[in-house]
Amino acid sequence: MTPFRIVAIGGGTGLSTLLHGLKRYALEPREVEITAIVTVSDDGGSSGRLRREFDVLPPGDIRNCMVALSEDEALLSKLFQYRFSEGRGLKGHSFGNLFLTALTNLTGDFVQAVKVSSEVLASLGRIYPATNSKVVLEAELENGSIVKGETKIGKSRSPIRRIHLLPRQSKPLPETLAAIREADLITLGPGSLFTSVIPNVLVEGIAPAIRRSRALKAYFVNLMWQPGETIGFRASDHVHAIHLHAGMQLIDIAVLNTRPISATQKRKYAAQKVRPVLNDVDRLEKMGLHVVATDLLASGDSVRHDPRASADVALQLAKRGRAGRSKIRVLGER
Repeated sequence: MTPFRIVAIGGGTGLSTLLHGLKRYALEPREVEITAIVTVSDDGGSSGRLRREFDVLPPGDIRNCMVALSEDEALLSKLFQYRFSEGRGLKGHSFGNLFLTALTNLTGDFVQAVKVSSEVLASLGRIYPATNSKVVLEAELENGSIVKGETKIGKSRSPIRRIHLLPRQSKPLPETLAAIREADLITLGPGSLFTSVIPNVLVEGIAPAIRRSRALKAYFVNLMWQPGETIGFRASDHVHAIHLHAGMQLIDIAVLNTRPISATQKRKYAAQKVRPVLNDVDRLEKMGLHVVATDLLASGDSVRHDPRASADVALQLAKRGRAGRSKIRVLGER
């Protein structure tokens, strides 16, 4: 049987978490064919420095996805994630970021560099930047100010009204559009709403391609508010923001966590006045979405999605996407 085709869209640790969970289904006998579409607007840390100094796309999120999908989790993966702790010009850089930058300069093409690097790591999936353009995020805040750059946006104190990509006419790769067209399931998130998820649907042509695709479209709702981005947001506010920026309704299913976040975990985030995202199921259903609710919380002090549980949900939804959208009563759907 042809593997179920899952296209995972996002960036940051949220996307790599989901990919890490899906990886075991991409091993033989292969149940899943994975395509990751990754935002390229990062301008902070090692990625930002390489972007400014070498005029390349930021490699950090791409690197994390390659490692998450790597069949070899031993030495090579550790090498790509190795971060230099000292050295003039090297401190703060990861080896994988430097490797991708060097390959981009050698091949003259970032997409080719990603392809070659994925082969080196034996990554079990395809990874594409959302666009090959060197884009910058711009945010309009509620107080009327304009902030440019992902790092500055994440530190803003006024709520975000709207974000844009500069240049506005950034184009997707043809391979990206083909993967979306052929998918059984398209996922967005989890991850930073305004700086990891939404920038992908701002790339010209991606939102209409998602809309036209016969795949199921599922949004993995974040577990906690994010300072500078989503303080006070309910689950439905996340979905509304995606649809507002896409200019159309994209999402069929909201995937929610049902496991309570412990008092110990909440205390860790209290200093930043961060609380769990409210699962306002009734409003989601009034917006026309189906709701899938199950235990998605990873163990540990930090509040994170569990890779295995998230991947299990994605696989079940991909199966329903393949079968057709007439029957999608899966897991904890209401």
